[in-house]
Amino acid sequence: MNLDSFFVKSALIPAIVQEADTREVLMLAYMNRESLQKTLDTGYTWFWSRSRQELWNKGAVSGHLQRVKDLYYDCDEDTLLVMVRQTGAACHTGHHSCFYRRLEGESFGE
Repeated sequence: MNLDSFFVKSALIPAIVQEADTREVLMLAYMNRESLQKTLDTGYTWFWSRSRQELWNKGAVSGHLQRVKDLYYDCDEDTLLVMVRQTGAACHTGHHSCFYRRLEGESFGE
C-alpha cells in the first residue's frame, strides 16, 4: 500500500492506540510517514514526538512495549487505529491507559 495517501492533508496523522483483547483505548499519539513505516517493519509502535521533534519507539526505555496486532485506517485516510498487545502501562504516569481521569461534574444527557 502507498503510505503517502495518509499524509496528503498533513505530515502527521493521529493514531488511536487500543488494547486488542479488551478494546480499551490506551492513548493517542501522532505518526509521520517514517514512524508508520517503522511500525509496519518492526511490528511495534513508533510515533513522532511533537514536543521533542523526534521518532520514538513506545516502550523502548520503559519496557512497556506495544506489539501491533492489527492496524486500521478511517474512511478519510487521515486517522489510524492501532490494535496492540500492551506490556505494562501505556501512560507515562504508570496507568494502563492515558484515559484514566473523568471530567467530573458534567452531565451528558442523563
